[in-house]
Amino acid sequence: MSGPTKAMSVITVAALVLTTAYTVALGSSGWLWFGWLVLGVVTIGMAAADSAAPTGPRRGRSRPGPQP
Repeated sequence: MSGPTKAMSVITVAALVLTTAYTVALGSSGWLWFGWLVLGVVTIGMAAADSAAPTGPRRGRSRPGPQP
């Protein structure tokens, strides 16, 4: 997992904790939970895109030129 994906995961978990605390203290807010759900889906999408990206050097010819 790359740095930005880890940061997004930490933000998502922190938002879940804050949303839960708000719900316990002041009552449920549908928009707050909807916002957290959108944040969670974006985080999952980032993690999926990060895991699908190639991590190593590209294989193949290092110099352009005619094919043998």
